[in-house]
Amino acid sequence: MMDPRPVLIVTGLVQEARIATGPGMTVICSSSDPMRLRALLAEFDHSSIRGVISFGVAGGLDPELKSGAVVIATEVMGGDRRWTAAESLSDELIAGAGLGRQTVFRGGLVGVEKVVTGQAGKAALRSETGAVAVDMESHIAADFAHAAGLPFAALRVVSDPAHRALPELATTAIKPNGDVDLRKVMRGIARNPMVIRALVSTGRDFNRALRSLRGCRSFMLGSSSLSAAEV
Repeated sequence: MMDPRPVLIVTGLVQEARIATGPGMTVICSSSDPMRLRALLAEFDHSSIRGVISFGVAGGLDPELKSGAVVIATEVMGGDRRWTAAESLSDELIAGAGLGRQTVFRGGLVGVEKVVTGQAGKAALRSETGAVAVDMESHIAADFAHAAGLPFAALRVVSDPAHRALPELATTAIKPNGDVDLRKVMRGIARNPMVIRALVSTGRDFNRALRSLRGCRSFMLGSSSLSAAEV
């Protein structure tokens, strides 16, 4: 019999959380703050869930991956630690409706505490870890799942590809709720109008990634009679 408990979905941005929320899911949004995510998980009752999935966008490290590429993690790295993704939960993601028409890449993810913005930093991470993408939540979610004895998986969609350098403004204008601080963006543009072109490119990549992420959403439907609750 299928375990009736929901799956915990760990996200970094409110846009990701909105996509993930649905029947059979319990969603946590960290607002791209690793310390906040650790605090939320420290208070979370792990006995109430059947598994953990890291879900959202990521920075590309493999030059072959374009924005919108779907990555299912084989493992997650963070510092000097590695966590292997559960094959059963990963296969459940891939078998879900909505992934059939998308190419799914399997590979390692690396977790970081701060956004990696530059091409050089991405290349260094790729060389050091062999990971195909980077995010700020998967290593924390994997550690939580491992400590709780729960299966873990990660589905991430590439937003900024390996060749794209993120403007600093795009990484600092995040509100505590995970939404974008438009006033801060406008003030940044006023101080440095040259950043507009980079912001436009970043925005296009991000919107493409979100569309791809929505296309993956149906794998989460109908797996439990319990309703999702956003923490």
